[in-house]
Amino acid sequence: MPNAAAGQPSSSAEAPRGMKLFLKDGSFQLVREYQVVGDRVRYYSLDSSQWEMIPAALVDWDATKKAETETARRNDALLSKVNKQEQERRAEPLDIDASLEVAPGIFLPPGENLFVFDGKGVFPLPQAPINSKLSKGRLLEQVLVPVPIIPTRHEIAIPGSHAKFRIDMLRPEFYLRVTEPREPDIELIRTKVQGGKRHVENLDELFGKERATGNTLPMQIWTVARGVFRFTLGQPLQPGEYVLAEMVPGEGMSLYVWDFGVDPPPAGKPQ
Repeated sequence: MPNAAAGQPSSSAEAPRGMKLFLKDGSFQLVREYQVVGDRVRYYSLDSSQWEMIPAALVDWDATKKAETETARRNDALLSKVNKQEQERRAEPLDIDASLEVAPGIFLPPGENLFVFDGKGVFPLPQAPINSKLSKGRLLEQVLVPVPIIPTRHEIAIPGSHAKFRIDMLRPEFYLRVTEPREPDIELIRTKVQGGKRHVENLDELFGKERATGNTLPMQIWTVARGVFRFTLGQPLQPGEYVLAEMVPGEGMSLYVWDFGVDPPPAGKPQ
């Protein structure tokens, strides 16, 4: 069995969010953090959104540490690049188009919003015109307008069977720029199309202590600059209809929802 003296992570080791815990059979678990407890490893799975345990002898510690080191190296390089870009942008306030570079020659627009990077460009995601029995039919406008909710079971419905904004990339990335000093709490949810509407059910479970997992998809969150967060997917998306939902605490709770659709990629297009 691996041990700390032989290079095993200590019993209080905490992996960055979205790290891979490799197993000796060649597979891995996508975890937010893990702890070695005696001869077992306790980890928080991003796939199931709950704590799980496996025998420590099943873990490939060399591969796990190698992946952690490589991820830390990439994150340090990205943060260094982002910080340099932000410093240059603040030093040249007249350059109104300057922003964060998310890919060679592709920049994240300034301003508070949620954006999607589909491999070709960065686009602002539209907020969904949702109907909720608790919002009394009020529709979200194309600005950050919260819908007040209360902690009771309910669902929201988005008019129309398909979102107007669509992508054909199965592994997009999302960027959120906020002005408040907080880490966002966002869920990626596949909606249920029924009766000409897209339904998001059981919001109390999605954002409560017991998270619903049936239609939610795991995402990794990375802080790339002050107030800017990057979200990557733990698995490719299937064609269908999706929403990103954020719960924001304040005077009560507020909910923000953005919708998009995923179409099958063209033949031969890399994903």
